[in-house]
Amino acid sequence: MINTNRDRLFNLLPAVYRQRDIEQGGPLQALLRVISEQVNVVENDIAQLYDNWFIETCDDWVVPYIGDLIGYTPVHDGGQPGNSATAPVNKILIPRRDVAGTIGFRRRKGTLALLESLANAVASWPARVVEFDRYLSVSQSIDHLHKSRGRTTSLRLGDALDLLGGPFDSLSHTFDVRRTNSSRTPGLYSVATVALFVWRLKTYSATHTSAYRLEESGDHCYTFSILGNDIPLYNKPQPDSSPTDIPGELNLPTPIRRRAFEERYFEGGVEHRRASSKYYGEGKSVTIWAPDWAGTDPAKPIPAEKIIPADLTGWKYRPRHGNIAVDPELGRIAFPPTQLPGQGVWVSYQYAFSADIGGGEYERPAVIPGTSVTYRVGAMAEFRHIRQAHERWLKDRPAHAVIEITDSGVYEEQIHIELGKNQVLELRAAQGSRPVILLIDWHAARPDAITIAGESGGSFSLDGILIAGRGIEVRGKLDTVTIRHCTLTPGWGLHPDAKPRRATEPSLLLVNTSAQVRIAHSILGPIHVIQEKVDTDPIEIDLSDSILDATSADLPALCSPESVVAPVVLNVARCTTLGQIQAHEIGVAENCIFTGQALVARRQKGCMRFCYVPPGSRTPRRYQCQPDLVERAIDDCMRKEGLHGPDRQELRETEKMRVEPQFVSTRYGKPEYCRLAEGCAFEIKRGADDESEMGVFHDLFQPQRAANLRGRLEEYSPAGLEVGIVYAS
Repeated sequence: MINTNRDRLFNLLPAVYRQRDIEQGGPLQALLRVISEQVNVVENDIAQLYDNWFIETCDDWVVPYIGDLIGYTPVHDGGQPGNSATAPVNKILIPRRDVAGTIGFRRRKGTLALLESLANAVASWPARVVEFDRYLSVSQSIDHLHKSRGRTTSLRLGDALDLLGGPFDSLSHTFDVRRTNSSRTPGLYSVATVALFVWRLKTYSATHTSAYRLEESGDHCYTFSILGNDIPLYNKPQPDSSPTDIPGELNLPTPIRRRAFEERYFEGGVEHRRASSKYYGEGKSVTIWAPDWAGTDPAKPIPAEKIIPADLTGWKYRPRHGNIAVDPELGRIAFPPTQLPGQGVWVSYQYAFSADIGGGEYERPAVIPGTSVTYRVGAMAEFRHIRQAHERWLKDRPAHAVIEITDSGVYEEQIHIELGKNQVLELRAAQGSRPVILLIDWHAARPDAITIAGESGGSFSLDGILIAGRGIEVRGKLDTVTIRHCTLTPGWGLHPDAKPRRATEPSLLLVNTSAQVRIAHSILGPIHVIQEKVDTDPIEIDLSDSILDATSADLPALCSPESVVAPVVLNVARCTTLGQIQAHEIGVAENCIFTGQALVARRQKGCMRFCYVPPGSRTPRRYQCQPDLVERAIDDCMRKEGLHGPDRQELRETEKMRVEPQFVSTRYGKPEYCRLAEGCAFEIKRGADDESEMGVFHDLFQPQRAANLRGRLEEYSPAGLEVGIVYAS
């Protein structure tokens, strides 16, 4: 146990000496505190020595040394390990689980089941191994027929056709001459070929939250997403019954198919359909509550017998009376038009995303504040509404306070907070919850955004919350405004196809404020800055591990509506910005992707390093940025070969287009939002200062994970087999 008692030595003194020291102002106590701090450091280090002998309990910096003792060698293609005491990339290059299992893995070398364990231990990716020679169409001997192999495909096998080309494909295929581990165009179906399908998207839960009624489609139409967009529902992975079993759809973070969600049963000699008990029910992947609808128990979810899996594309399907239609692929719910829910619809479901950013029910790092008063809000808490906790806070006026929301409910409220001098307030979600603050049109002539104002010394924090309908407006002489692990919905809301409803509206409006704004692990729309006094210093905005989304590369992501550039000093690290940046100054920008042009007024100060900046941008000095590096390489090559004029310019333009970042999707609400595409240039996918990818998902270290896993597969694969990695998500 770590000892942090600074007065341990002072408390050992006789009471008479302590009393005399206190009377003289405590000089002896201050001296002994300094000595105690160093004693605690030495004592804690000695206490940790025994734990550092074991891989399960040792510190992170010890893992490489234990690995070296058993002959564990990092994969060269993964990159070079950094300082063993500080580099976070070491956790990926030398993973603790892989080191712990090295001896066991060597004993199981050559078995296919080991490959799935490797994917989890090396890259923390769920995986499934598939031997493709089992699914080849081959000529068979009449004396040794295999009736289940090499068959032609029947169009009546709908479930099998849904799985065609994926990790659960069971149909027969013709021979493919390409290698499965080819770096260009890999093939799958050949002899002695094994593919390791891995899932990189993670699944997250939304627990007992409100569904969204899509009024433009009909009062009977609902979406699982509170923002109104279509969202594919995902399976909640269930553990394998046996370590040697091949994982199936229920054991992996797969999207739920319509046919898989359907279960057929006979009653009275008649075939009926209902939601499968594998996916639907309390504690499962999908659950729906509609209190007092069709005579159901308000305390229990809708029974599976009343849930009909259906295709709700275009909302053409109408469920019969007493039933509800659910489309898991679109995340839609349809009630009978003549039997509408009168008390709302509540849902629990699983969705997918790449990392722990934005509002979500994932475990967030704890921020340890000083002594503070906590007001809890929730269905089972002291206050039912945020405004009630806010009124109590106004009455008590504590110096440090926290308003904590304990559930994942939807709060349609007006929030206007004004902080006094040196007053600190945090509005946060409790661990394991994702509350939604839905801002609607309360007043026709007044703004409905969340407004934060205050005097000097005041600080406000927002943590773990999703905000939709409007944005946040900050005014006054606050010291700091902190936004972490939050989502300020880009465009304020979404259409069913994930298009933003108000694409040009800001998520964060800073009006005549001197507050330093800190944003971390968040998703937000444009930031607008209005400063009426031209003689004030620019405010500082620190952005890290976040997405700043203007919904288009041609729209401003950071700007001032009243001037050419925003009076802002921007510091940005490991971020992806979708839109133009118009700032007074960029202090430091590193490992970032800017999809729109950056216009910086003061270019004499600041630095941009290991970033992608579009051509035509005006920025401070750049170091190891793209497309500068490829342009420089073309110039050097052409100079050596003696080419000039149009040839050089054409090659430069070609290279600039090649290294332009490519994304799977740039629409918020999609599972692959802001993920780099497989065809993205190597200079972007490994262009950061530690050879990871540029942008918001830098700290996932995806290239290092893949290179490390590929190297381990070569080491542990059965002799004569080619093993390739296939990304299922």
